[in-house]
Amino acid sequence: MAPPPETFRKARDFAAWLGLVPRQHSTGGKQRLGATTRMGERSLRRLLIIGANSVVIKRNVHKEAQPGTWLGSLLLRKPPMLVRVALANKMARIVWALMARGGIYQSPVAAA
Repeated sequence: MAPPPETFRKARDFAAWLGLVPRQHSTGGKQRLGATTRMGERSLRRLLIIGANSVVIKRNVHKEAQPGTWLGSLLLRKPPMLVRVALANKMARIVWALMARGGIYQSPVAAA
């Protein structure tokens, strides 16, 4: 469903193609980020958001969503749908890195 990873210079470009990044209204060196664009590949974006939704819903099972982690702290501060899209954005960047470098995903080890 996605073009070859060489089409995109970096992972953010892939996430932008999917429509998972905020719209930029930057001027004079000051970044102003708006709402998520939703202008890209609809079906892949939907699948990534559904996957992120399952992590957020079952956050007591997933160790990535426990309090003290990136996702856990984001869930305390931001609305749930925004967290789902942010996690989908992160997953899209990981997918691009795996496609571009030909690797196999290994879950990160939690710091003790």
